[in-house]
Amino acid sequence: MYDLLKTITGPSDVKKLGMEELNTLAGEMRQALIARLTTVGGHCGPNLGFVEAAVALHYVFDSPEDKMVYDVSHQTYPHKMLTGRQQGYTDPAHYADVSGFSNPDESAHDFFTIGHTSTSIGLAAGLAKARDLKGDKENIIAVIGDGSLSGGEALEALDYAGEQTTNFIVVLNDNEMSIAEDHGGLYKNLKLLRETKGAAENNMFKAWGFDYIYVDEGNDIEKLIEGFKKAKDSDHPIVVHIHTLKGKGLPFAEKDPESYHAGGPFDEKTGEYKYKGSGESYGSLMGEYLEKKMKEDPKVIAINAATPTMFGFDKARRDRAGVQFTDPGIAEECAAALASGIAVNGGKPVWGVFSTFMQRTFDQISQDICINKSPVTILVYGATAASMNDVNHLGIYDIPMISHIPELVYLAPANAEELFAMTEWSIEQTKYPVAIRVPAGVVHTDEKVDTDYSDLNRYKVVKKGEDIAIIALGGFLSLGEAAAAEIEKRTGKAPTLINPRYITGTDDELLESLKKDHSKVVTLEDGCISGGFGQMIAGFYSRSDMKVYNFGLKKEFLDRYDVQEVYKANRLTPEFIADDVMML
Repeated sequence: MYDLLKTITGPSDVKKLGMEELNTLAGEMRQALIARLTTVGGHCGPNLGFVEAAVALHYVFDSPEDKMVYDVSHQTYPHKMLTGRQQGYTDPAHYADVSGFSNPDESAHDFFTIGHTSTSIGLAAGLAKARDLKGDKENIIAVIGDGSLSGGEALEALDYAGEQTTNFIVVLNDNEMSIAEDHGGLYKNLKLLRETKGAAENNMFKAWGFDYIYVDEGNDIEKLIEGFKKAKDSDHPIVVHIHTLKGKGLPFAEKDPESYHAGGPFDEKTGEYKYKGSGESYGSLMGEYLEKKMKEDPKVIAINAATPTMFGFDKARRDRAGVQFTDPGIAEECAAALASGIAVNGGKPVWGVFSTFMQRTFDQISQDICINKSPVTILVYGATAASMNDVNHLGIYDIPMISHIPELVYLAPANAEELFAMTEWSIEQTKYPVAIRVPAGVVHTDEKVDTDYSDLNRYKVVKKGEDIAIIALGGFLSLGEAAAAEIEKRTGKAPTLINPRYITGTDDELLESLKKDHSKVVTLEDGCISGGFGQMIAGFYSRSDMKVYNFGLKKEFLDRYDVQEVYKANRLTPEFIADDVMML
């Protein structure tokens, strides 16, 4: 198995092969991809569709002297196989040796760690500028998918690169899909270019100043080599537009590319995912809630930038929602501004966004939403160490990022009942921009929850105790309960347990009252301590004798970690918390 692939130690080995061997190599690569994906999961459809293009690129160009930059890294697996890392795909014992993203620590053939979208053209343009300043002559190649073109950074970089006068090559991998379907007017032009085999006079790339080559058979190695050879060593910017099949080689992935864009391990024959999860999810629950809300009120609209299933909007629900669901493409900045405009003109926007992707749009949240006091509802998903765990998809920095923006109300529900009560209040109120930090796992409560959150920054005392007060934010309320029980077991005294609910402000009256019969305050948050919620509480007590201990995550770039080990390293267990509090 993989007889030819196992002989590939680098691109120089690819260049020695004849056409028949190149096609054999591509077949083995696809077989290895499928074997690895069915075992450990990962980005499926984009990589399966890019196998032949990766082979052709390394046959024509001279990596790493010629520099290739892969946008969002969803197409890097075949590239890694051909650049000395094939063992990470051919040998199950070495699957963990390679990350799912471009990674300079792994290979000299990778130039950036990339996991967010629409960046490759700008990064490659920087490489090209440095090359020109040094008087060097290597080819610079930016690889980008059609979905990533909708991101503003990609469009800005195309605008910049189009007026350059030296070698710069953009390989556009057009598989007619983003993560879900493509959205935006530019895709009408891509469709026209595909239909005319690149001959349409209306060509947006030429309008930007690029030369243009179209390869309709983007999974044909011979045709790809021909196209790439025409672009190699060009003395001006050029786009090579290749039309590929997302999910090629897996019939169910070809038929349903959205479901098999990425995911966990699956059965190769049936396509059934091996770990589907059990019970409820906040994504599906929110989708059901919002669909019902939309039917009751035509002004309610759900917004998401290219990851709609995150909050329950699969294809069927999107179709049922019709105009009450909108997707601006991979463009969180546009989603934020769009939400503000809808709110200002009387609509009720609910924008669902992953914490890690919200990082791309701080300015729009601050400027377009909060300065204008637009009553937008932002549902922040994956805001926990227990979410995605790649270094470029960390979701633990949302609190320091947005909680200090004036006018924003950032809420932290501890359970499902609070989440939906807060969401209902936020949609119906018209005074504040509101963000809601969706917890990591579904927890229910039988206790009555508030339905009105307009009296800002009122914390909820879950259990009145003495001496020690534990303020446990959002999904960490359960950790607070366990820590309180551990402390009571050791001391015989029950701590006070507080659910703060509000991230963006202090309950001064309650915090002041704790001074009467408490000597210690403990804060717990599933996010970065630096600039976080706990430090705001510590700041309140800074001129008093109250001892404050903040528990959370230290500021660092974590990568492919075990979440329980990370919690232990940050002393986020009931036992560690009790140990540290007893020492205060």
